Amino acid sequence: MNGLSDVRLSLRSQELVAQQAEAASLPRNAPTGLGRWGLYWHRLHTRKALLGLTAEQLRDVGLSREQARAEGLKPFWRL
Repeated sequence: MNGLSDVRLSLRSQELVAQQAEAASLPRNAPTGLGRWGLYWHRLHTRKALLGLTAEQLRDVGLSREQARAEGLKPFWRL
């Protein structure tokens, strides 16, 4: 392996560590201890449930119908 490859590997590992630190600092409303797929599953089901809330329930959580629809139609892999 040449020196340039070592530098690239070192920089990439630093980028990954920074991304993990950033992801850990993001607020998560999911139960603790979920892996990536568990988190995706949780998002999928909670977003689908959001689409089924009544106007009164949306008022209780402080969302408009448009906000709930925008969040509910997001793909599960997006924050």
